[in-house]
Amino acid sequence: MAVQPYLLFDGCCEEAVEFYKRALGAEVNMLLRYKESPEQQPGMVKPGHENKIMHANFRIGDSVIMASDDCTGHPSFQGFSLSLTVKNEAEADRAFAALSEGGQVRMPLTKTFFSPRFGMLADRFGVAWMVHVSP
Repeated sequence: MAVQPYLLFDGCCEEAVEFYKRALGAEVNMLLRYKESPEQQPGMVKPGHENKIMHANFRIGDSVIMASDDCTGHPSFQGFSLSLTVKNEAEADRAFAALSEGGQVRMPLTKTFFSPRFGMLADRFGVAWMVHVSP
């Protein structure tokens, strides 16, 4: 059994996947555009969204994240955070800086009772992250 996050972006999924590739070394396993769907049903896609992402699957370390463009509304990332566990403080510093570029730092990286380095941020797409070094 596995639980995997599925992130719904508001038309910027491809940009987000490219950002995670640069920031965290994400590896794309699959990227399917609406126009590439094997089942094309009338009204399935809003005009102009044919090149948007219907489904993406990418790996960050040992974790798989799925994502798509939600072309039906304005999704928001509330009530959860993705937790990124790294091996050392240098890796935490690098990942935190990369993810927070264009985003908002909610708690700067600092030493805590449970980790030599822990911090929280929202990336430029609004996805909340917690970065910490495994003790």
